[in-house]
Amino acid sequence: MNKKRKWLTSLVLAIGLCVTGAQSAFGAFWNLSGDIVVHDPTIIKEGNTWYTFSTGQGIQLLKSSNGTNWTRANQVFSSPLSWWKTYVPNQSTNDLWAPDIEYFNGRYWLYYSISSFGSNTSAIGLTSTTSITSGNWRDDGLVTRTTSSNNYNAIDPTLTIDKDGNPWLAYGSFWSGLKLTRVDASTMKPTGTLYSIASRPNNGGAVEAPTIIYRNGYYYLFASFDSCCQGVNSTYKIAYGRSANITGPYVDKNGTSMMNGGGTIMDSGNAVWKGPGHQDVYNNIIIRHAYDATDNGTPKLLINDLNWDAQGWPTY
Repeated sequence: MNKKRKWLTSLVLAIGLCVTGAQSAFGAFWNLSGDIVVHDPTIIKEGNTWYTFSTGQGIQLLKSSNGTNWTRANQVFSSPLSWWKTYVPNQSTNDLWAPDIEYFNGRYWLYYSISSFGSNTSAIGLTSTTSITSGNWRDDGLVTRTTSSNNYNAIDPTLTIDKDGNPWLAYGSFWSGLKLTRVDASTMKPTGTLYSIASRPNNGGAVEAPTIIYRNGYYYLFASFDSCCQGVNSTYKIAYGRSANITGPYVDKNGTSMMNGGGTIMDSGNAVWKGPGHQDVYNNIIIRHAYDATDNGTPKLLINDLNWDAQGWPTY
């Protein structure tokens, strides 16, 4: 991945993994410093610079020269776009959620959510650029939307590229669960069928934040279960399943379908890091936020190397 990695000694690795609450873990826990306050992070590298986008005013942005020491940069949108209120009248001014940054066909595509808490009157927007460093973002407008008449929620978007090079968009939060649709490779907007890929009918619908990657014949769906946004009282956790087809069915280690509430838990936090979730997978790392119990529940960035066990399941 051509990154300047800060390798840890065995002792520090063991301590770091204990802190993150990982079990049967083998991947290094990155020792982060600087400004690491984030919520719903997504990560990418352009040249020698790392970027993390996250929920907040105008989409918050952190940057790093080595992936471990972070500073805050200018937010993506300095002021609200006029069309946001057309679809989400109750949106707080310039408050944008759960972005996803991906590189495809010569552009960096940044999807983001427009909503208000507890509502599915929501919209997914898109902005793009040929260079994050330039700071020149093009408004690509509305991607998709939901209203109170829909049984799903158009937030928490994530772009994934299938094994044949075709782009897909996954999204969803609570209600009937996570959705997936093909997107046009030119417009990067939906075309065709909307598939259901995960739901939790017996848990109040508490699933959101899909991330899909392809590896060795399987598509892996990572999702966040239960509740975020309550500081140290958050019950967020990361779960996963896999499928031979991008449209599913996704099943966990026990063979339970993620459409029926299945999902193997990867990270449920511990006494220090509460409610880890809204994960993003980039190359061979996994990032997420968790609430720091030693700092009044402030949400912060966590990064681990992502490894795989002998059966092809992900692990820290």
